[in-house]
Amino acid sequence: MSGIDVGEELGARAAQARALCLLRIRSRALAVAILPAAVAVVLFAAGAQGHLAGPAWDAVRWTVLGVAVVVLLVTVLVAVSVARARPAMSPTVPVPEEGAPDLYRLVRDLADRLDVPAPSAIALTPDCDSWLEDRTHRALRRGPGASAEAGDTSPVLVIGSPFLWWMRVAELRAVLAPVVAGTGPSAHPDIAAARRFVRGLDAAIADAAAPGRGAVRGAPLAFAGWVARLLLRACRGHAAEMERCVASAASTRARTVDYGLRIAAQEQVGLAYAGWDRLLTRVALPAWRMGRWPSRLDAGVVSALTELSRRDRLADGFALRLGERPACDLLEEPGVADEAASLLAARLFHGGPAESGPGWAPVDWQQYPDEVVDRKWRTEAARLHRVLDTLGVPRASSADPAVPTLARVMEHLSGSGGPGGPGEELAAGIGAAVAREESKTPGRGGPGQGGSAQGGAESGGPGHGGPESGGADDPLDLWGPGPLPLFPLQPPRTGTELLADHVAAMVCCAAVDTAGAAPGLDWLDGPALLVGGERRADLATPVLSLVEDGDPDPLLSWLAEVGVRSDKPVRLV
Repeated sequence: MSGIDVGEELGARAAQARALCLLRIRSRALAVAILPAAVAVVLFAAGAQGHLAGPAWDAVRWTVLGVAVVVLLVTVLVAVSVARARPAMSPTVPVPEEGAPDLYRLVRDLADRLDVPAPSAIALTPDCDSWLEDRTHRALRRGPGASAEAGDTSPVLVIGSPFLWWMRVAELRAVLAPVVAGTGPSAHPDIAAARRFVRGLDAAIADAAAPGRGAVRGAPLAFAGWVARLLLRACRGHAAEMERCVASAASTRARTVDYGLRIAAQEQVGLAYAGWDRLLTRVALPAWRMGRWPSRLDAGVVSALTELSRRDRLADGFALRLGERPACDLLEEPGVADEAASLLAARLFHGGPAESGPGWAPVDWQQYPDEVVDRKWRTEAARLHRVLDTLGVPRASSADPAVPTLARVMEHLSGSGGPGGPGEELAAGIGAAVAREESKTPGRGGPGQGGSAQGGAESGGPGHGGPESGGADDPLDLWGPGPLPLFPLQPPRTGTELLADHVAAMVCCAAVDTAGAAPGLDWLDGPALLVGGERRADLATPVLSLVEDGDPDPLLSWLAEVGVRSDKPVRLV
């Protein structure tokens, strides 16, 4: 037996030992529950045989019987609550086999080489991670997309969608090897039973904590959740060690497949994560706030990382890989899958509706500068002037007081900065205006508008009935009733940050209207101002000097250098 086999065997046996510890905890809890019933049986059996006779023992027997009945009823209540509680399922985009036969072939070939069961299905997630997910619970087997998995106990392979677009086929296979190898331990009956037990306890706790329960139904669920919490606390250490041992055994087994390539591919995992995070926070988030969702986020990752490789010499050479076959070629219709994953990302990270509409429309990267950047600047500039009107700030143009100009903003903010200055009141007004507008935005509110993780069950948009989705239900239906967004990308912006953004937007509008500048897209920094075809990234510092210190001189110098006329009218939306 080789060293690799020994390591794998040790990891598998350690995982099984931890699984048995979890099952023993379940058995002990059951033994405690039936103990009063066992004592009652002994007492009644002794009485039937003439032992333990007398009125005192009769009272003891019936008392113990009453206690046993109550404990058994409570046990049944807790067991039913744990069994019926629906485990949370990660929101994903299902990939049916007819939509990605090459991808399924790659995964099955990988499973054969690892000598483990193949995953029952494949799904995509808008995140830079991959894992196996157990979806054998009966509540998770519904809808056309789940029918194919109903008779298979193997877990579902969830793949991060950015990996398919950035990684090459060989790199994806190497990265997925340790994940697919995890189906071997998952098939062991003890490990599978222990995982179902832990997931059931976790689901029961979440079910008990869900809002909207009446007093009649809420009290039993709360008690069941309390019992489940006690059991889960006892299981926590063994469950963590079991999963660690499972991962160790899977990693050891996967060393037999593309081990050298996997080391190099891990660099691509970190790079993809950095590019995906930058794309979401700098590029996608401004579009989502404007009611537009980029429909090709995964394709944008390639552009963002290519730009990163051009700027950062540490990433030099990564763009040369783009000549090899990308993993997204394993999909029959990669554009449809990208669109579905992009819409899911918008809902998870921003809270948009499940369907496209007038206030929530897809946007291509070619339309991004006009549909997002220009509209963002002019919308924020218009909001800035509305707040100035509310504060009673006079217009800067005496010839036409109704004309909005940059000079009005600069004159108001010039002077004393810091606390108590003119910028503080303006920042508070802008913050209140933004909060009011966001509260009225469809899709950020109640259920039915996409504001709940269970809102919008059936949809005909991307990801809901397309070739890649298999016509499945809303992928957020099985997550739970939590409000959207599930994973906010950034904390709420402060008043000063909002004011700086609005002043910068006003400056950009003036540059476009008076100096021939143009809105643009920077793949790493989002909205960009192009002057003479080149990006100007030096606007933030002079704007902050005006907003925080009340010093207009740096911004005046910048305007003179670019050729912007602050007294000229600016077109607003």
